[in-house]
Amino acid sequence: MIRKKLLIPRIQRTCTISLLILSATSHLQSVQAQLTNSIQNPVKNLDFQSFQQPTLPRNGAPTGRRRAGAGRNPECPSSLTRLTALIPGDGEKSVLASTVVENPTFWFYVPELPEITRSAEFVLQTLSGKDVENVYRTPLTLSGNSGIISITLPAQSQYLLKTGKKYHWYFHIYCSDPQKTPDNFYVDGFVQKQLLTQALSSQLKAAQLREYIAYKANNIWYDAVTNLGQLRRANPQNTVINKDWVDLLNAIGLQDIAKEPIVQHYNLEN
Repeated sequence: MIRKKLLIPRIQRTCTISLLILSATSHLQSVQAQLTNSIQNPVKNLDFQSFQQPTLPRNGAPTGRRRAGAGRNPECPSSLTRLTALIPGDGEKSVLASTVVENPTFWFYVPELPEITRSAEFVLQTLSGKDVENVYRTPLTLSGNSGIISITLPAQSQYLLKTGKKYHWYFHIYCSDPQKTPDNFYVDGFVQKQLLTQALSSQLKAAQLREYIAYKANNIWYDAVTNLGQLRRANPQNTVINKDWVDLLNAIGLQDIAKEPIVQHYNLEN
């Protein structure tokens, strides 16, 4: 009788432990399922092989120029016609693209330049109906080296993008001293800030360092190219990053500059 009484508590403890294990396993599976379902538009494949061409607006959205046209001054170097903005477009035209940050970064390919043509200017304007207002304007001095550059807006409150507003930017390169001549080559485009949704925030966490995958899946162009460009600049020998960069530019028809080096970043402070 004593042995039987001793066995009963042991059996009860064994059953209790088994039930706890089953309960913990079931709870873990439930949590994992909830995490998976919480991402409304999940990034299905973090190791995807190629990008798709972004959806181009056909609803009267504004367009700009992503390739510089020929200048009127014959003294301007012909190489300036290769000035290119790294933004989606249709042929030579640029189209409105999105960001979720208040001070986005803009990317350009700049050809090799003689010393006399290294003066540049970046301009940001707001669009409100037919009214145009300058938000930010700054001169830049280029290195003259051929390659890709990036320009980040200042973080001061007066320059930060407001959600829902459309902004028009210009990047000019002058043929000589801007004080002496108005002749310049330029590219221009449009940017609109969107809210960072909970779904996108979850995807960014899932993508970890490769946030550009989540940005691209949600058509957030400016932040996709910025994250990927920063990774490429910091890891120039990384084959995965380099391939994704080439795929990204190929997808928007800029394969001729996809393998150009990233040579300079301008972090504007005022």
